[in-house]
Amino acid sequence: MRIGYGFDSHEFRAGIPLKIGGIALPHDKGLGGHSDGDVLLHAITDALLGAIAAPDIGALFPPSDVQWKGADSVIFLREALKRVRDAGYSVANVDASLILAAPKIGPHANAIRTRVAELLALDSDCVGLKAKTPEGLNLENAAIAHVVVLLETISPRKKKARKKK
Repeated sequence: MRIGYGFDSHEFRAGIPLKIGGIALPHDKGLGGHSDGDVLLHAITDALLGAIAAPDIGALFPPSDVQWKGADSVIFLREALKRVRDAGYSVANVDASLILAAPKIGPHANAIRTRVAELLALDSDCVGLKAKTPEGLNLENAAIAHVVVLLETISPRKKKARKKK
């Protein structure tokens, strides 16, 4: 087994859509970033890469490279998953904490969990998601994600089945 930890944060900015966990959320501001600013998918990507001691998201998809401007963060997550599988692991579960003042995540939590589970080929009960407010931390204009992933070695039977596909 391997454990990975990921962290990401972005500032809210007017005029861009808000995406968290691959889901577009209604809000008057989105998260600034070189790509789509999806803090949750970025943190999951870094957790996956960290678990296998691979380069981080910034090294693989540098903000200085114009091809990643506005990119869908699903691209980054899929590359991390490919590297995890190539290293002989599969994702067992993910646990995430989002820290943001608004919007409220509760009404969207199930959709986010479902989307993340779909992207990681997991059952939704293998994706934990908690949302907290940054009370007293002066972070009202930012969104932060902390993520832990657990990887397990792919069994020889699963490796053979995947090669046949």
